[in-house]
Amino acid sequence: MSEDTRPDAYAELAAVGPYGTHPGHALITMVEPHPGFERAYNRWYEDDHFYAGAMAMPWMQAGRRWVATRDLQLLRGPAKSAVADPVTAGCYLSTYWITEGRYAEHMKWTVAVNKRLNRDGRVHRERTHVFTAFQDHEATVYRDGPEGPRDLHALDHPYAGLVLQVIDAEEADGRAALLERLRDDWLPGRLAGSPAALVTVFGPTPLPGDRMTYVKQVEGVGTRLTLLWFLERDPRECWGEHFADLTDPAAGASPGGRTELVAPFVPTLPGTDRYVDELRDPR
Repeated sequence: MSEDTRPDAYAELAAVGPYGTHPGHALITMVEPHPGFERAYNRWYEDDHFYAGAMAMPWMQAGRRWVATRDLQLLRGPAKSAVADPVTAGCYLSTYWITEGRYAEHMKWTVAVNKRLNRDGRVHRERTHVFTAFQDHEATVYRDGPEGPRDLHALDHPYAGLVLQVIDAEEADGRAALLERLRDDWLPGRLAGSPAALVTVFGPTPLPGDRMTYVKQVEGVGTRLTLLWFLERDPRECWGEHFADLTDPAAGASPGGRTELVAPFVPTLPGTDRYVDELRDPR
């Protein structure tokens, strides 16, 4: 029997190693479809890649897609971003949780599967990876203490929006101190009375050397933190009061470090092309 059809191999793999529910790692990927290919990109991702290129893989326990329509793109900041150039680039965001302790196994599978998808012509080429990184979970801060959904539920709970925030420590060895300030002081203060129920904090890890060539190596490893704010309201309704100051370096709202991107999104409607016609300037 050939190796790829040995049923006992799957039983052996399932019998060992961690299999908890904590999202110990994440894949966070912000992508810009090339002009004129928005609908084709969305259909490929919805109908094929979300499943064959992500959710069908071992240890990827949850996933969700988000979209930034043109009005949401224009809320982003700061104007000069080390993450997105221009800052409006990257209208689709996909977020995935990976089981704690299974990063290495998942990476072996994902590299192999994506090579196969490329060979089989199942990769949409007309897109640019603006911000794509596998990341390790560093902290989760909740607005309401032990009440409400946990971080492991965040990609399944029907949150109305998400804000992606990327912060770089000022010093090469400053990420640990930045994380401590975020977790223990700044985030609890910002969450109090806000429309965000929780914030997850991740730190990027380097991509393997045999990654796909169209995905650039991760920047900011060791200095960068990625925050995902899960909102109970549409970000348009609460941006001015709760998030706009984060986009302006002169506003003094940073917990230390340099805020390189603050970008709001709303969830896509799976299986549809909703929002595709709202991604570009209508003029």
